[in-house]
Amino acid sequence: MTDDGSGAEGDGERGDDASAGERPVAVTLENRLMSHGIYVTSVTWMDGTEPPGEDGAGIELEYEVVSEAAVVTDDEVGAVLRTLLTIGDEREWTPGRLEVTSLTTDGDVRGWWYVEREWVDGLGEELSELEFSQRVLSTIKNYRD
Repeated sequence: MTDDGSGAEGDGERGDDASAGERPVAVTLENRLMSHGIYVTSVTWMDGTEPPGEDGAGIELEYEVVSEAAVVTDDEVGAVLRTLLTIGDEREWTPGRLEVTSLTTDGDVRGWWYVEREWVDGLGEELSELEFSQRVLSTIKNYRD
């Protein structure tokens, strides 16, 4: 996994999170998604910081999936979103725009999907969980049939 934060990759000993005894968001996300067969290969903060400096920090995420499915599945999207939102809740931080690329274990692109910052901000207020999910799932663009 790559992370454009400062310091050694994956060591959990850098940035403000380390001083608070927490691993960086990217490392925590990577560790938790492994149990879903999702392996993070790259996390890039759109504002160039790690940990995110403020609410709404955008993320470009790339991961490999151990799956027979040739396309992005609703289950993997749900697992990534639930995990990221849980991490945000734990850290009292709200993620911003999320741009995601899903790869096979051979590194071939399976597809792409994204989440708008406004959708995250409106979740539970203007948007129900169902409306939020429908919006996100409508963004999936599969590279393969």
